[in-house]
Amino acid sequence: MTDTLPDSPDAAVLDAALQMVDVWNRLSAEKQALLLKRFGTQENALAALVTTKMLAPSKH
Repeated sequence: MTDTLPDSPDAAVLDAALQMVDVWNRLSAEKQALLLKRFGTQENALAALVTTKMLAPSKH
């Protein structure tokens, strides 16, 4: 993961999405199942993770 700011809002969203796909792939089956139960689909769960990542305060 990079500490530099993306050049555009689109790049920021894409970067966050790629990071959250990586996070999703590292989650246990149980945690994935909980997210799927809460959000209905993997796409919705990933969208929630991306939104959380985008709205989280920076750790600079």
